[in-house]
Amino acid sequence: MREQRASAPRTKPAVLTRVRSAAGRGAPVVTYSIIGITLAVYLLQLIPGLALTDRLLYAGVYSLPFNFEPWRMITSMFVHSTALIFHVALNMYTLWIFGQLLENVLGRWRFLALYLISGLAGSVAVLWLSDPRTGVVGASGAIFGLMGAFLVIQRRLGGNATQLLILVGINLVIGFVPGFNIAWQAHLGGLVAGALIGLIFVETRKRDQRTLQVVLLAALVVLLLILSLRFFIFPVF
Repeated sequence: MREQRASAPRTKPAVLTRVRSAAGRGAPVVTYSIIGITLAVYLLQLIPGLALTDRLLYAGVYSLPFNFEPWRMITSMFVHSTALIFHVALNMYTLWIFGQLLENVLGRWRFLALYLISGLAGSVAVLWLSDPRTGVVGASGAIFGLMGAFLVIQRRLGGNATQLLILVGINLVIGFVPGFNIAWQAHLGGLVAGALIGLIFVETRKRDQRTLQVVLLAALVVLLLILSLRFFIFPVF
């Protein structure tokens, strides 16, 4: 029996096998994973009693020294409004479009860094520019980061980005329309951070500039973390 077990072929979970197969084919695994996680979280938000939205959303009050929950700046990217399915559907559709493009160009780890840092920047902008009592949810900051990075990369490499520029402009304007309850602050923060990250990637794309690229990204993250301590540095509202 021991000899049979030793010589028997090893099997792996079907999900793991498919993920590795997709990764080997160059599929945008990170994009698909983020979409899957976000949709799973959305379904959990619909379960009464979990109060998952309240546990994961972000508002400026969660950056106060006596109410400090900094992880919400990231977790808020994965929760969406349950009152309007269009919110999560549009964000995931946009992520699916730009994620496939950027992940193939940048690589998986750079794309993941772009997404998370842009989302963090969106939360930092909410902290500085909105009422600290107003909670925000959604991946819009990260999505705008993808658009900002793609816009910069397109223009720096000589591509035509006119249509994308118009699309970004329209989405920014919509954020200021009264009654839409859109966190334009997150859009703006994500867009600026994404554009900066895109510029870093383009200007340090040579192999011998990898260290400089990491240093610049780390410096941007440190800056955002410092800005996230607003109420520690400036304790007055």
